[in-house]
Amino acid sequence: MATTAPTNRERIASSIEIDASPAAVWAVVSDLRRMGEWSPQCRRMIIRGGEVRQGTRTINLNRQGWKWWPTRSYVKVFEPEKRLVLKTAENGTLWSYELEPTATGTRLTEARLAPNGVSAVSNFFVGLALGGTEQFEDGLQRGIEQTLARIKAAAERG
Repeated sequence: MATTAPTNRERIASSIEIDASPAAVWAVVSDLRRMGEWSPQCRRMIIRGGEVRQGTRTINLNRQGWKWWPTRSYVKVFEPEKRLVLKTAENGTLWSYELEPTATGTRLTEARLAPNGVSAVSNFFVGLALGGTEQFEDGLQRGIEQTLARIKAAAERG
């Protein structure tokens, strides 16, 4: 009996309106050392090297319940006050943060993008240890929404 590969969503995303300038929101989003304060899954991001910029590499410690696992990523796009994109080595996905000025502040969109799908190894691990693709990606959607709410609170506090 043949099994079918899981179908990964190409885009998982959400946006939030923030009552703060793009510069203030960028200061929060681009401080990757603080990612553990925002994300319910990526609990710690270790920056390799000094200042965060295009090409910066990170080691990420992720968590779901009692389960912990590391990933590696690098900053693929770094456009101050506009766009930050990280590419995850283990599964080939992209995590993007897009800032758009609005009349009252900034619209921030966070997305997990899988334009080429997700690696078979990652899907196997997700199926084996993290509840399967659909459940895991539903959790990513909720996590993005929590991350955005936490970034909004931090940026609006100043």
